[in-house]
Amino acid sequence: MSTSTVSTSLPVASLGTPRIGPRRELKFALESFWSGASDENALIETGVGLRAANWARQKKLGVSVIPSNDFSFYDQVLDTSVMVGAIPDIYGWNGGPVPLETYFAMARGAPDKAHEPACGHAHHGHETGHGVPALEMTKWFDTNYHYMVPELARDQKFMLASRKPIEEYEEAKALGYQTRPVLLGPVTFLKLAKSKDAGFNPLTLLDRLLPVYIEVLRELAYRGAEWVQIDEPCLVLDLDIVAQQALHYAYVEIARAVPQLKLMLATYFGSLGGNCETARALPVAGLHLDLVRAPEQIDGLADFPGDRVLSLGIIDGRNIWRADLGRILDRLEPVIAKLGNDRVQIAPSCSLLHVPIDLALETGLNPEVRSWLAFSVQKLEELATLGTALASGRSVVEASLTASDRAAAARKSSPRIHDARVAARVAGITEPMRFRASIFAERATVQRARFNLPPFPTTTIGSFPQTADIRNARAAHTRGALTDEAYKLYLQNQTARTVRWQENIGLDVLVHGEFERNDMVQYFGEQLAGFAFTTHGWVQSYGSRYVRPPILFGDVSRPKPMTVEWWQYAQSLTKKPVKAMLTGPVTILNWSFVRDDIPRSRACQQLALAIRDEVVDLEAAGAGMIQIDEAALREGLPLRKSEWRAYLEWAVDAFRLCSSGVRDETQIHTHMCYSEFNDIIGAIGAMDADVISIETSRSKMELLDAFRDYRYPNEIGPGVYDIHSPRVPEIGEMTSLLKLARERLADAQIWINPDCGLKTRKWEEVRPALANMVAAARELRASV
Repeated sequence: MSTSTVSTSLPVASLGTPRIGPRRELKFALESFWSGASDENALIETGVGLRAANWARQKKLGVSVIPSNDFSFYDQVLDTSVMVGAIPDIYGWNGGPVPLETYFAMARGAPDKAHEPACGHAHHGHETGHGVPALEMTKWFDTNYHYMVPELARDQKFMLASRKPIEEYEEAKALGYQTRPVLLGPVTFLKLAKSKDAGFNPLTLLDRLLPVYIEVLRELAYRGAEWVQIDEPCLVLDLDIVAQQALHYAYVEIARAVPQLKLMLATYFGSLGGNCETARALPVAGLHLDLVRAPEQIDGLADFPGDRVLSLGIIDGRNIWRADLGRILDRLEPVIAKLGNDRVQIAPSCSLLHVPIDLALETGLNPEVRSWLAFSVQKLEELATLGTALASGRSVVEASLTASDRAAAARKSSPRIHDARVAARVAGITEPMRFRASIFAERATVQRARFNLPPFPTTTIGSFPQTADIRNARAAHTRGALTDEAYKLYLQNQTARTVRWQENIGLDVLVHGEFERNDMVQYFGEQLAGFAFTTHGWVQSYGSRYVRPPILFGDVSRPKPMTVEWWQYAQSLTKKPVKAMLTGPVTILNWSFVRDDIPRSRACQQLALAIRDEVVDLEAAGAGMIQIDEAALREGLPLRKSEWRAYLEWAVDAFRLCSSGVRDETQIHTHMCYSEFNDIIGAIGAMDADVISIETSRSKMELLDAFRDYRYPNEIGPGVYDIHSPRVPEIGEMTSLLKLARERLADAQIWINPDCGLKTRKWEEVRPALANMVAAARELRASV
């Protein structure tokens, strides 16, 4: 029903729902289309089916405010760029409806025709000769979801280039669903954008952008939409007066242009804080607040204008723990009594995009752990229960409330949660455990003598393609169709072949390829105490890249070595150094569903001690280079600057704790993704890794400015090609990037590597790309 309909029950709203499908239907449809195995019509039909199923599921679960336009073939920010015609010239769009070919070129890049013969499959876009890179990609606020960064120019023109929000509203309406369309807000869109024009602030384009939004909103109103949800999560950031004024201006203009339409302004991921007065003054009909991340906001609800509908985000949209419904009711009942039912909707804290779809699919989970969890379906059920209790009294849903009470009590008292040995070890951490024995300059001299590498040494980040054959072998082993011995032999053959190939093309520092690993976090979590794992608990990372985050439910320890045997095998095959590969404690924490009964900092300390044990064992086994990936350190940074220092202190402390138990001659590497390093360069320096590799190709080495300005003394591997795209970069493209790197770094600092691991790429792309990378390094050495 629409949100304007009078009802005897408290409205339950959904801000967005997972779009991937219970069985990852969207992933398989996308990859089939990209490979040329299916056509555009098949992909579109899959989208139609998934949207219909999502609307039906929410209706059945008791959701009264159902969203539309929360579905995407790749990313909602990219959808917005396409909607407003913000398509850089490089993609060859000349107006009119934006074809999927262009959309996916912006998302993934498009290979050049020249590389077509090297590929064992076709890529949509080859026929046009698009040899173009993808847009830059980075993390959506502090979540594990990625978005495609809008690229805007000083002379940017906007136009309505995609009618997706209107079409999907009409699609839902034809099926009998009166939905509340969702749009990314204009100010947040511009705040997330970047420009190649030096010193240009995209926010100054607001005047040009608003007419497109108004055109969309007018048509939605014309077609029967009563409410539209506009997401402005920028309201939880530290906004300056210019951004606050831009918000006021935007919504005054929209209200003037489309007075008949009611807007639900959605904020999430934190508190309004200093933006509270700005939000209160906006001429919108409703405001959504995240009361999970910022529960203190409940105390100020009575201060909001009396005619405004308040959407209360009371169920965690980002974690998987079952809600304590009785406790939530205790908080809400007095608030609802003051505000009145007609002013309130209840909702998840944010879109449920960030959690798996349905716990009912997890038949293999430990029953006790399973009883503590709630996925998207269960969270909507919890909201329906709360809505009934708040409207009609607790007695109507007594059984559900009793079950919730029992689950909360059982989790709190379970012996699975706490380990006295882990607590004692954390209490025994000493200050010397946090520091290397010598400063970097002294370590570097010893390490260079040990490894005797050429200038600009080449390596990779760690993983190599996980082919269908590898995934099939893993699945066969999991179901018992392949014995332990046969599976190990298969993995050894894959490793040996990859080590020989790396030697043949001339890489200086090798890796074993990680063929035994399902995921860089899951692989370690499966070998650590305190973790549980799902079978169907997929969430979207970007595009068709989905992950199953481990569930960190209890104290963490390492029962036995996790990687030593595979490193020893790989090193036995070559005289060149092979890096041992580990995932760092902060990344394991940030890429897991984390327990909420202890501080994150304490859980991270436990993880650091477990990884420290592995580092020490690797060194004892002979490993001279150990890479501890902290790809997610930056993304855990709080959204408010006032909270940065505390986070960075314990995050850096965890890295140093896990990496400092080795001798000077052991070289510690780390890797980071998607980072705006200006914000945290001091913390990166404090980590004191001997070598850091980073993603820089999409930013054209701009990220190195932070290291130059900081005078970062340690060694750096700036990524010279984008592994998120199927493109194979030419030698000249890489040498051009390396020239830019040399303008910012000393030659002795520079390593040469891809942006990130190669797990998701195909060998047909990886072989020529790495061969070109090695050739670029040789050209560079010859020119010095």
